[in-house]
Amino acid sequence: MIATGRLLALLPALWLAASIPPAAAQADHDGQLWINATAFGSVGSFAMFAEVQPRFGDGPSRLDQLIVRPAIGWKISDAVTVYQGYARVENTPLGGRSFSEDRSFQQVGWEIGMVEGVRLSSRTRFEQRVQTNGRNTGFRLRQMLRAALPLTGDTNGVSALAWSEAFVAFNDTDWGARAGFDRVRTFVGLEVPLEGRSTLEIGYLNQAVSAPAAQVTMDHIISLTLSVRR
Repeated sequence: MIATGRLLALLPALWLAASIPPAAAQADHDGQLWINATAFGSVGSFAMFAEVQPRFGDGPSRLDQLIVRPAIGWKISDAVTVYQGYARVENTPLGGRSFSEDRSFQQVGWEIGMVEGVRLSSRTRFEQRVQTNGRNTGFRLRQMLRAALPLTGDTNGVSALAWSEAFVAFNDTDWGARAGFDRVRTFVGLEVPLEGRSTLEIGYLNQAVSAPAAQVTMDHIISLTLSVRR
């Protein structure tokens, strides 16, 4: 179990190294704070979630982005749930003009299960993106792999948590998206159980974003995620 846990802990770093183009030798760095509050619910096979996520950048000293993301879904099985959702994204970049983004997305969540004491899950999301500063629709695929290792004998106790999510854009747009590697996010931290099945995740999130002129924007993020499950 120890060897498996170490291997899983290395997966996000390996994914990060493999996903950044070799030409991206320079990077701009920023410290940020991301807060995510998501409520999950279900009635029979019907599932839903609603998420609010403010993101603070430039230090962090200012609200850089606000995301509101509801979705409805259907439980195909105890392990697999499919969703159709919508996201509204308000962007206020430093030194730039504010703009909004509308995203329709389809999502598949898969609770893979316990593998030698490690709880594995994945999330696949396909997005259709429209921004107010352009006319094109951008198509993007996101793939997340998540691993949680209980730190006590109780599987419902505190867990060490690691996940990585790769983003790939399918097309160029007039508002700046470019086909190919878009970004990769890698998280390491703790998952703390709360009342019922709710959890709090706290840790460090690294985001490497492809930028023009063969550069990479590197964000160093304190990430707080509250998941309320009823």
